[in-house]
Amino acid sequence: MLTSLKKIPFTDFKITVYKLLLFNDLVSRGKVKRSSVQYDLPLCSIILFELEFSPMDCEEVLRSGQKKSGVYTIWPRSRVTEDRPLEVFCDMDTDGGGWTVLQRRGNFSRPEDYFYKDWASYKKGFGDNEKDFWLGNDNIFALTNQRLYSIRFDLKAVDGERRYALYDTFWIDDESHKYTSHISDYSGNAGESMLERHNNRKFSTNDQDNDDHKEISCAQTYKGGWWYGACHHANLNGFYLRGPHESLGNGVNWRTFKGHNESLDTTEMKIRPKTFRK
Repeated sequence: MLTSLKKIPFTDFKITVYKLLLFNDLVSRGKVKRSSVQYDLPLCSIILFELEFSPMDCEEVLRSGQKKSGVYTIWPRSRVTEDRPLEVFCDMDTDGGGWTVLQRRGNFSRPEDYFYKDWASYKKGFGDNEKDFWLGNDNIFALTNQRLYSIRFDLKAVDGERRYALYDTFWIDDESHKYTSHISDYSGNAGESMLERHNNRKFSTNDQDNDDHKEISCAQTYKGGWWYGACHHANLNGFYLRGPHESLGNGVNWRTFKGHNESLDTTEMKIRPKTFRK
């Protein structure tokens, strides 16, 4: 029996950081002194586990008691990120919270073409987690392959109208498979704009054309990095044109909410485990 160990509430978290401390004197003496209290122990090797909480996503951050939206450090469990810490923005307000934000667009005084970047930039990620950013395809792969996730798209038009699209299942493949998307089971009020053109599609950028179109580069034509088919119903990484535009489909567009000729004011893409319960 050991006392004064920190009591950690049990959840369905994966607590994977263990410091293993082997006390050889327990083997030889069969007893240990702790806080001036002596306990008789059987003659055996005893390993003590010191558990450190290392959340793998924002749902685990929420379960640990953190209920304020903001930037937190998580540790995705992945060979790609090698369990390195990652700073992410956690949305603790939307529909119960626990969302790990993957992307944000908004009026942050960036150039309109700020998201028109190359493969290496989308692989690594760019921007400011508290403003507009892309978390990075390697990080998105790491996150979406450690648990089963849903994805939510929060959209706001320049007139203030808000809509959302929720897909019950979302993950992407690794770079060797061009970060191919997997998304299914829509609900929400923004209208369905991802499944036909963007499910089971490879990621494309202005310097790497992996789309389905035989004549053009969708990324170059529509000015974004995205899972283009031939070409798009959603283009959330397009030019930030903020409102109606004459050019077709090169803004921050969602076909079933404001269409291909009106660029949205703000967008967020965020994931949460499918097992989440409020």
